[in-house]
Amino acid sequence: MKIRYYDLIQQTFDFPQDEFSVSRGNLKFHDIPLTELIRKYGTPLRFNYLPKITQNIELARTWFGNAFKKHNYDKKYTYCYCTKSSHFSFTVEQALKSNVSIETSLSNDMDIIEILYQKGKIDKDIEVICNGFKTEDYLKKISHAINNGFDKIIPVLDNERELDRLSENIQTNFNVGIRIASEEEPKFEFYTSRLGIGYKDIVPYYNQKIHNHPYAKLKMLHFFINTGIKDTAYYWSELFKCLRVYAQLKKVAPDVDSLNIGGGFPIKTSLTFDYDYEYMADEIVYQIKKFCEDENVELPNLYTEFGSFTVGESGGMIYKILSQKNQNDREKWNMIDSSFMTTLPDTWAISRRFIMLPINRWNEPYERVFLGGLTCDSDDYYNSEQHTNAIYLPRYSKTKPMYIGFFNTGAYQEMISGYGGVHHCLVPQPKHILIDKNEKGEFTYKVFRKEQTPSSILKILGY
Repeated sequence: MKIRYYDLIQQTFDFPQDEFSVSRGNLKFHDIPLTELIRKYGTPLRFNYLPKITQNIELARTWFGNAFKKHNYDKKYTYCYCTKSSHFSFTVEQALKSNVSIETSLSNDMDIIEILYQKGKIDKDIEVICNGFKTEDYLKKISHAINNGFDKIIPVLDNERELDRLSENIQTNFNVGIRIASEEEPKFEFYTSRLGIGYKDIVPYYNQKIHNHPYAKLKMLHFFINTGIKDTAYYWSELFKCLRVYAQLKKVAPDVDSLNIGGGFPIKTSLTFDYDYEYMADEIVYQIKKFCEDENVELPNLYTEFGSFTVGESGGMIYKILSQKNQNDREKWNMIDSSFMTTLPDTWAISRRFIMLPINRWNEPYERVFLGGLTCDSDDYYNSEQHTNAIYLPRYSKTKPMYIGFFNTGAYQEMISGYGGVHHCLVPQPKHILIDKNEKGEFTYKVFRKEQTPSSILKILGY
């Protein structure tokens, strides 16, 4: 009879997988010995494995590169990193090593661009796509950068007011884009995206405001789907609507030469994850080329904006099971040494699921459990996986410590929870480490931020 946790995983999933393997009952993530991390740094522990960022960038470039070659798509492909997924310096600088372009969403992003330039991490010829609703401060910083030689910055117009404000502050030629206000999926609470300009208004707006503008040229049409790039009727329908606008626009605006299909690839959230990235890249390129040939318009340069896909699969959280509570004859609660609400806010805010696996004791019998966080809030729990409605872990033991890991958590979590601040019920922010590889292929570790101390938390609160 197979009763080990390892047996459960092997008979349920295709396991081991590329990033997960087990050695002597202990889990490895990209061959990183997680038990050694725990011995050295303790728990709770947040980590980022930097080489995964580079790997995903190069994978996407390969998929689109192969599609361009297959379909004789004789234009340029540009990979943009969306900083809102993770603004950390180590994330942005790691992505920049792969010569990516940058997509921004708020005025503070422009300060990051300036600091990176001052540090010598970028040159003034870096391509920056400025997205989002633009405040006066955001518009002034964009204008200041363009006036100071960052001539590859492209502000993507979210509304008609933005071009007027840019025109008042920029004293040189500059390029702009227009964001399409796409229609949301039927399950959304609203019908049309709050961002962008309506399909029917774009060509008239170009004719009235940009066609005879003394400095501005329209170079890019920006298309964004909130739910990302998926092989669904909804996605293809919205893409074709965008292409129809591009074809209409191209016939009156010859300077338009780029199509930005924002909304990224999904990341792995389950051991059963199945997404054909190469097929989707190939199909997108094929459909765009076919449409443009049918409409007899020039092919656009293609931009993608990947945030979660760039950084999400590099991150993880490790917790220790402190104890087990038996609330009734069916529910066993394993209590972790931190809080889901503060360290993985997407788990309670939008019921997001990540890959959860034990770090040790894979060769022991298992049981069904619920996971509880340290706060006194009833929402601070985790009770199911993406692939099943239950959680199974090695049996709790008072004498054998058990550790669990949540993986592919590298996007948004720190930004949403408020990194470095005060968290719900004053739960401390965990220690955060960076994992890299040296020239010999050996793992290297660096403490990025120590765990918050009680005194530092109370100082923020004025005590």
